[in-house]
Amino acid sequence: MSAGPGIPSIDAAEAERRLREDPDAPLLVDVREPHEFDEVRAPGAVLMPMSTFQARAAELPADRPLMIVCHTGGRSSAVTGFLTRNGRTDVVNVTGGMEAWERGGLPVRRGTPDPGEGDLPGSAG
Repeated sequence: MSAGPGIPSIDAAEAERRLREDPDAPLLVDVREPHEFDEVRAPGAVLMPMSTFQARAAELPADRPLMIVCHTGGRSSAVTGFLTRNGRTDVVNVTGGMEAWERGGLPVRRGTPDPGEGDLPGSAG
């Protein structure tokens, strides 16, 4: 997967605002690996590591806008590009990733995720 030009993007503050103002609408998809997710993550984020993303992309709900996040924005930009090239029009990259999220003082969770935390809504794990 490669990013390519013209990737739709928002910053971390805008992503957090969208989640806070309408928690049932956008879905924050974290494409980092599980050990990175354990270290620090945005509350409510869904974990779908880039290493398995292409095989699992069809699991993403078609009726919710997607905001894609990683550590600094490279992997999420590539995933956003992949999704837009495959027909998704409601997807944006979170520029700066979790690094910008944390630096911006936005809420985070740390440590081993609670049971079900990081799972897609409606999935059994």
